[in-house]
Amino acid sequence: MPPVNTPTANISDKHKLLGLDHLRAFAICYVVLFHYHQFGHPNWVNKVGDFGWTGVDLFFVLSGFLISGQLFATIAKGGAISMKEFFTKRFFRIIPPYLLMLCLYDAFPFLREREHMAALWRYLTFTTNFGLNVSQTGTFTHSWSLCVEEQFYLILPLCVLLFSYLKIGKKSAYLILALFLAGFAIRYMNWQLWMQPNLNSDNFGALFNKFIYYPTYNRLDALLAGVSVAGIYTFYPAIKDRISKRSNLIMLAGVVLLIPACFICTPQPTFSTTVWGYPLIAISYGLIVAAVVCPGNILYSVKSWLTAQIATLSYGIYLTHKLVIHLTQNLLEKAGADRNSSLVMLCCILSCITGAVVLRYLIEKPSLRLRNKILSRQRQKLKRKEIALI
Repeated sequence: MPPVNTPTANISDKHKLLGLDHLRAFAICYVVLFHYHQFGHPNWVNKVGDFGWTGVDLFFVLSGFLISGQLFATIAKGGAISMKEFFTKRFFRIIPPYLLMLCLYDAFPFLREREHMAALWRYLTFTTNFGLNVSQTGTFTHSWSLCVEEQFYLILPLCVLLFSYLKIGKKSAYLILALFLAGFAIRYMNWQLWMQPNLNSDNFGALFNKFIYYPTYNRLDALLAGVSVAGIYTFYPAIKDRISKRSNLIMLAGVVLLIPACFICTPQPTFSTTVWGYPLIAISYGLIVAAVVCPGNILYSVKSWLTAQIATLSYGIYLTHKLVIHLTQNLLEKAGADRNSSLVMLCCILSCITGAVVLRYLIEKPSLRLRNKILSRQRQKLKRKEIALI
């Protein structure tokens, strides 16, 4: 009988697993640091933040772990997955703040960090990550990762339902392995097809992002790593116990693996990054996530008000940070400040946090309250139907 007391079984929006709070906080800080070099910045940002793009990969691992883990926990308890409840939760968590940002960008062009946006229907259908050319489209391009996650949220529960219906069970692990291995072949073919003929192109970086970095089929490694950890912890208790006993060593192994990953992926738009870098980063962060949710891990019980708050605000920070940095630097420069200074950077960071706080209390929290009311009504209706059948 599969265990029902899994790390993901009772996770709520309050981030009960403290170790994941620390990782969320690290991920958003690392991503913002990486994106900051697109604006005026101190010289040290280039050295410290060059590998910050991998913070998105850490978010992918966390999403894969949390979302699949909750679905797996439902199955392990013998329950039925409610697609209506699943998509209601995802909708009210993600869409309202996202739509507000789209409205702001579309209605007020001066808020845009770059000149052009993609077609509005691309943002609304979460397909911006396909065919995105950053040399032509520069505003709200970081929404590409939200597109990957939304596509994942659409496909994953359908796959879980299908596997449950077909009673495939633990054999679905072979599909995860097959998809992971297929990623090597897909990225290799994309490199040969799109990048090899353009090695000397002046637009090589933008082409790399368009054909390698952004498309979902090239970036499944991190999501699959998260799904794998959740699957192991839910359906393979013996392996989970062994990992738990060695969680600190496993976390250290994940950190150490990031060192060769950094060398392989520097600079980023290369063949080695394309074929080997992404899966190595996924494995590294996968090991770290697998470790920090274990009770024996040093980060498991470490409480930090700061990381808890940053983790709570991470989605809002991600959505707003480019817009806020753009506005803050423009305003401070008009006041005579040097946009490349550390002081301006500090002001931008504080502005990003302020913007995320405003978004959370203006949009996120009311949306979550509405979501909870809708879910409560849905559950009450379901209970009444069950009573009527009795």
